[in-house]
Amino acid sequence: MHTSLTTDTAGSTPLIAVDREHFATLMPALGAQVQRWCAAHAFSGEPGRFVVLPGADGAPLAVLAGCDRRDAIFGLASLPERLPEGRYALDARGLALDTGDAALGWALGAYRFTRYKKAARAAATLVIDAATATRVTPLIDAVFQVRDLVNTPTEHMGPAELTDAVRALAQRHRATYREWVGDELFAANFPTIHAVGRASHRAPRLAELTHGDAQAPHLVILGKGVCFDSGGLHIKTGDGMRWMKKDMGGAAHAIALASLVLQAGLPVRLTLLVPAVENAVAGNAYRPGEVIVTRHGLAVEIDNTDAEGRLLLCDALAYASEHAPDLILDFATLTGAARVALGPELPALFTNRDDVADGLLEAAYDVHDPLWRLPLWRAYLPMLDSSIADLANAGASRHAGAITAALFLERFIPPTQAWAHLDVYAWNDTDKPGHPRGGEAQGLRACFAFLQRRYAAAG
Repeated sequence: MHTSLTTDTAGSTPLIAVDREHFATLMPALGAQVQRWCAAHAFSGEPGRFVVLPGADGAPLAVLAGCDRRDAIFGLASLPERLPEGRYALDARGLALDTGDAALGWALGAYRFTRYKKAARAAATLVIDAATATRVTPLIDAVFQVRDLVNTPTEHMGPAELTDAVRALAQRHRATYREWVGDELFAANFPTIHAVGRASHRAPRLAELTHGDAQAPHLVILGKGVCFDSGGLHIKTGDGMRWMKKDMGGAAHAIALASLVLQAGLPVRLTLLVPAVENAVAGNAYRPGEVIVTRHGLAVEIDNTDAEGRLLLCDALAYASEHAPDLILDFATLTGAARVALGPELPALFTNRDDVADGLLEAAYDVHDPLWRLPLWRAYLPMLDSSIADLANAGASRHAGAITAALFLERFIPPTQAWAHLDVYAWNDTDKPGHPRGGEAQGLRACFAFLQRRYAAAG
């Protein structure tokens, strides 16, 4: 049980969730004294505001909390850090909020990354029932894991530490674990993973977890694990490099999603792949103009060493495709272009199957974890043309960067293979209720809900 949630009702203060409409109908039942108190505090149910109603002894009698009922999960998410410490229980006189959504938003709002800096205060605690706790705790754990992994600086979250998270997950669920390190990657025909990571003093790696019945539908989840991205020889500016510890956000999502799948016992044969590197600058760094023959057999000309994520993924995608799984799902902090198109909060979804897109978008809507589909517009493939190789990893045009990156990845997927790619930001630039500044899980709950539906039917 997370410290901001409890099943102990002792000493709890009623928390009455209201909006403007509900506030007007509730006031007569609460009495004239409460009405005067709310008027004195200019409170009429505005979202994001609350008022503490004092009892005769001065102790809190109840809390009126304004929220927007359309913001199902995060309507109360600012309260854990703003209410006085103590226990609060949703009151039946308030809006009929879904207890699971309220608990999830409350816990996400209470999150703080405390590895290096202690929290200024303890969060207020929400009282929930045991069934709700059972339902939401795995989701909270998964989001917290993504945030913790992304927030950890590269010095403590390099390729070895990132793949250690995969190893720990395998040990927890008695799954099979293997990894290729350094020159083992080249020997095992993962040339692009090796190329991107070889300039770092920390060896590149590819971690693989496998679990489940070989006869079950095979699900492959993989994520981009660039633990720090200097840009390579196309070196980034200082501003562009400042937050590049988060460039392993795709891997963090993949690990957390695999954990949810394993904990839920979905009837699948699961493979988790995490290529983990640091894109550094050194005498042996891969160079613009080089040609790398990938695992797939396609020759790729390096147009830009800062377009490394797609190189990291292409060998992993080719390896995944060799097993002809039911579905490949990848996550990557792949392009700034996706952020220009959709902003920081909305992950871009690309997939070569309409039924997969429909299922993911429906799940995203149902669990309030948004995704937005962008097209695999194949007319843009010439933007990746090379005069000396099968394709380039980038091109001169700055148009449609998220699409061309996804098209690059698709070249390593057989047409018969179902595949979805999420281009995520994995970061909050500012503090918002339920979304503290720093690492963030985006599309994670949507993908898990989709997988639950897809494989519940298969089971």
